[in-house]
Amino acid sequence: MAAQKKQQQELNSVFTNWMNHFVVIILKGFAWLPLPVLYVIADLFYFLLKNVIRYRSAIITDNLGNAFPEKTETEIKNLRNRFYRYFCDVFFESLKLYHMSEKQMKKHVTFKGVDELNRFAEKGKGVLVLAYHHQNWEWGSYLQTQAKHRILMVYNKMRNNQPMDNFLLRAREQWGGQGVQMGRAAKVAFDLEKQKIPALLWLVADQSALPDQGIWTRFFNREAAFFPGPEKIARKTNQPVFFQRVRRVARGRYEYEFKLMVEEPATASPNEIVLSYVRNMEKAIREAPEYYLWSHKRWKHKRPEGIQLVQ
Repeated sequence: MAAQKKQQQELNSVFTNWMNHFVVIILKGFAWLPLPVLYVIADLFYFLLKNVIRYRSAIITDNLGNAFPEKTETEIKNLRNRFYRYFCDVFFESLKLYHMSEKQMKKHVTFKGVDELNRFAEKGKGVLVLAYHHQNWEWGSYLQTQAKHRILMVYNKMRNNQPMDNFLLRAREQWGGQGVQMGRAAKVAFDLEKQKIPALLWLVADQSALPDQGIWTRFFNREAAFFPGPEKIARKTNQPVFFQRVRRVARGRYEYEFKLMVEEPATASPNEIVLSYVRNMEKAIREAPEYYLWSHKRWKHKRPEGIQLVQ
C-alpha cells in the first residue's frame, strides 16, 4: 500500500508540474498580445467574474462593508463591481509585463520623487520603499531604469509551482532589478551595503502577518497584523523609509510617487514606521477604493491575548 501511495503521489506531482508548464505557456501567449486586445479579453473576464463565477464575492463584500460602514448596500455592490473590473485589468496588465518594451513602458508609467531617492543613492545610502496591493504594483519594477539604487524586489516564492514562479520573476527582473525571497532580503541588502552598493529594498508590506509575530493596529476599522520586518530592517540600517503611492491616470496608465516617511529610523518612536505606513496606505486607498485587493483575506486572524494593539 505504501509503495502504491508513493507511486500515486509521484504521478500526481508529474501531472501537476506538466499542467503548470502548460498554463505558463498560455500566459506567455497572452503576454504577446497588444494591450488593447488584452483589455477586450479583460472585459469578457469581468462579465464572467461578476455574473457567473462571482469570485470571492462574499469576502469582497464583507471587507468593503467593514471598511466603509457609511455606504449603502447598493454602494457596496457597485464598489465590488468596480473592483472586479480593476482586478481583471491588473491581471492582464501583469501578464503583459512579461513582454513589454521600454518604449511601451514609457507610455504607460511615470514616476515622481525619483530625484529624492537618487539623492540618497549618490550619498551611498540605501533606502526602503513600502508598497501595497493598490492600483498596479507590478509595473513599479520599471523604476530600475531611473533609480541609481540596486532595486531588491522582495517576494514570496510560489510553492509547488516553479514554472509560474520563474514566469513572474522573469517579468519583474527584466529592467535590472533583483527578485529576492522574503527570508533573504535583509541579508542581501546588508551584503550590498558592505560592497558599498546602495540598495533600494522594495517591499509590498500589507500582507497579513502571523498573529503572534505581527504588529497589531487598526486598518479600515478592524484589527490587523503587519509584518515587523520592515521596521526592524529600517532601524538596524537607519536607512530612510519611503512610501510608494500609485495613481491610475487612465486605463493602463499609472503615476508612481515616492514620498519620504522617516529619514532617521533609528531615532523614530517604537512602531512609528509601521503606523505611518498604515495611515498613509489607508488614506490613499480611501481616495480610490476600487483599486485595492479586497479579495485578499486580510482580516482572517484575531489578535491573541496579551499582544498589545498599537495606535
